[in-house]
Amino acid sequence: MSKYILAIDQGTTSSRAIVFDEKRAIAGVGQKEFTQHFPQDGWVEHDPEEIWDSVVWAVKKALSEARIEAKDIAAIGITNQRETTLIWDRQSGKAIHNAIVWQDRRTAAYCAKLKKAGHEKLVTRKTGLLLDPYFSGTKVKWLLDNVKGARKRAEKGELAFGTVDSFLIWRLTGGRSHVTDATNAGRTLLFDIGKNAWDKNLLKLFDVPAALLPEVKDCADDFGVTEAGLFGAEIPILGVAGDQHAATIGQACFQPGMLKSTYGTGCFALLNTGADMVRSKNRLLTTIAYRLDGKTSYALEGSIFIAGAAVQWIRDGLKLVKHASETGPLAESADPSQNVYMVPAFVGLGAPWWDAEARGAIYGLTRNSRPAEIAKAALEAVCYQTRDLLEAMRKDWKQGGDTVLRVDGGMVASDWTMQFLADVLDAPVDRPVILETTALGAAWLAGSRAGVWPGMDEFAKSWARDAQFTPKMDAAERKRKVRGWDAAVKRTLTA
Repeated sequence: MSKYILAIDQGTTSSRAIVFDEKRAIAGVGQKEFTQHFPQDGWVEHDPEEIWDSVVWAVKKALSEARIEAKDIAAIGITNQRETTLIWDRQSGKAIHNAIVWQDRRTAAYCAKLKKAGHEKLVTRKTGLLLDPYFSGTKVKWLLDNVKGARKRAEKGELAFGTVDSFLIWRLTGGRSHVTDATNAGRTLLFDIGKNAWDKNLLKLFDVPAALLPEVKDCADDFGVTEAGLFGAEIPILGVAGDQHAATIGQACFQPGMLKSTYGTGCFALLNTGADMVRSKNRLLTTIAYRLDGKTSYALEGSIFIAGAAVQWIRDGLKLVKHASETGPLAESADPSQNVYMVPAFVGLGAPWWDAEARGAIYGLTRNSRPAEIAKAALEAVCYQTRDLLEAMRKDWKQGGDTVLRVDGGMVASDWTMQFLADVLDAPVDRPVILETTALGAAWLAGSRAGVWPGMDEFAKSWARDAQFTPKMDAAERKRKVRGWDAAVKRTLTA
């Protein structure tokens, strides 16, 4: 029996494929970056064909590196950048427009119009979300309204909508499966997370024809089988979850009160609240953590739009470093007497501010400020933003005491950043042995469904800590630094 599991991790800046063996160790990896398109201020797009090509390339590379063939794979798990929106032709499988990325702000004015008309209360009650350009629903409307003939074709059933997981599954299965999972559906503004169903009132509000929508499944479910010609054999797709939900699973945050934060392009903190659908009073999101065997677990989520993307900007935009890994040592060399703050609102500010019109700013620069101070400010900004999220969570979630934060994603490899995070949070930060927790979560969904990986309890026991960072900063110093951050954010907000 095949014991290998393939995880496809389709992210915002690259596509990765990871082969895990029966001991859940990484046997092979393929990764390919793709182009970021910025057609206008605040607009972010991806070429769907480039996404597809990067995924196929990454899978073949991972299989080659693992020295196995497609027939050796028991199942595929898929995790994806959430909210990124595509509409494609059901006959050709070709997208009618570039994918509109979750970071895109083109529908900000439309969201403001809906808010002014008093619709946000209904939207939040049903979806747990806020009226923000971040989510898929307004992106779908924009595509239907701005691509010639799209609305009429959608109403005739000629087009299909999906987040990236749906698009990949459609392509992988040769158009046989138009499906998604509950975590991705729950981020569209069109899905009632209490009833676990597409909502007619929301579809009417956003003017989205029901004929566009995919079938919604559990996170561990039968999503279809890949075409044999793609990789050399048919492979069942048995697990799907949005990236932050997959990371929650990969971090084994299965118990209410457990908390994880992922540092990729953005930063996303999820607090498991179990069967309790907590309504935030502090501008956090209520979201589906995962749905297994028809049972839904919920979470409070705080979303930071720019985390690793600020490091990418320092590398590619300012060209202050050649490799992202250089920013940690560079920050460590910064002048401690300078109080430089970066508010990375390149695409607006997420939780708990939700200011779509805010833009990035750097405060406290002097003639003595160098690349080191800018790098330090970028890394510290991620930590300050995490603190804002956790403070809001503590106000909303009364059941738990002090919680250890489990972290993952590319940025957590930096000891300097993780120590500052523990210092500014005044709380322990745990870094796991396996940093690829997003891919691991998707792999567990598929592997457990296929019967080759253990169930939830045994999987949770296998979670292993690489390092724990504990607070070392003086309380007065922490207070001073946080006060400076709060002042910087206040100056940046437009509302």
